[in-house]
Amino acid sequence: MIKFFDLHKVNKQYEKAFHEKLEQFMQSGWYILGDEVQSFENQFAAHCGTKHCIGVGNGLEALVLIFKAYLELGKLQKGDEVIVPANTYIASILSILQTDLVPVLVEPKLDTFNLNPDLIAAKITSKTKAILVVHLYGQLADMEKIDSIAKQHNLLIIQDAAQAHGAHLSSPKSNDSSPVFNYPSAYSFYPSKNLGCLGDGGAVVTNDDELNKIIRALRNYGSEKKYVNDYIGINSRLDEIQAAFLTVKLPNLANDNQKRRQIANRYLAEIKNDKIVLPFYDGSTNHVFHLFVIRTEKRTELQHYLKENGIETMIHYPIPPHKQKALKEFNSLSFPITEKIHSEVLSLPMSPVLTEEEVSRIIQVLNQY
Repeated sequence: MIKFFDLHKVNKQYEKAFHEKLEQFMQSGWYILGDEVQSFENQFAAHCGTKHCIGVGNGLEALVLIFKAYLELGKLQKGDEVIVPANTYIASILSILQTDLVPVLVEPKLDTFNLNPDLIAAKITSKTKAILVVHLYGQLADMEKIDSIAKQHNLLIIQDAAQAHGAHLSSPKSNDSSPVFNYPSAYSFYPSKNLGCLGDGGAVVTNDDELNKIIRALRNYGSEKKYVNDYIGINSRLDEIQAAFLTVKLPNLANDNQKRRQIANRYLAEIKNDKIVLPFYDGSTNHVFHLFVIRTEKRTELQHYLKENGIETMIHYPIPPHKQKALKEFNSLSFPITEKIHSEVLSLPMSPVLTEEEVSRIIQVLNQY
């Protein structure tokens, strides 16, 4: 069986370094917000080309903390509207709802799966104050157009970069990585991400000194100084041991992303089947292929066929957010492009540990379908 994502194989190469980090961690006697978190924050900020990185509990809370900070700064008010793609993973929308803001769903582009900038203006009202951009499946959204719209309407931009570690707008320079433009970004380090820890983890990166200051307090009960609470905060701190593991893996991120692109280029060049729609890719570094997502009108049939031939696949995601029971108020809305995407997408195996032979086998089986 060719696994969709062989997590054990991905992490096997780091086991010795992980054990060394674990021993150091045990000997340190400091288990929360210690040197390992600070070290990772410094290194990831440098990797992203930003001034600040704040390690937090997970990707959802990274987004929540950005919105909470903007509320504290008075740049957002409860009840404000936030533009968000209709086909995102539900966490993006949950972060808006959990901070008493109002999500306004906008259709994506069918070829990129990302927010369609041409549809944003029609959804802007006097209550619209922000755009939550999601770089879905590892591909950057059209930030030049979105940036222009945001400036024209004086809107904040927040980036959900949970799947886009290391994506670039153009050819990378040294230490020049996502986030794009000067907007805060939320990252997830869920184990299967391009940069994943061995549990939950997340981070906010930003160039905004004030935002950095408030988020650091908000993640720690709203406290900058022990037992002195300036904000209604939460407990969302990146674990010291997870930060240590991430520090071990971070130096390989760029190489891992390049391996993903190489696999994607083979898929794009060699899969020849008119029953399968391949994803859009312009060949640049704006895509890190967290997922390689195809479309087919007979998804169940194709997924079953691949399983019979020893190839594991996944669906990202089977139910669009506006059809989820949790979002009852959106259930009556119609988003035809989003619904088409969610009914047709299928994710092929994609990871830096896939072998050339495995990739060849996947291509062969797909071409014989």
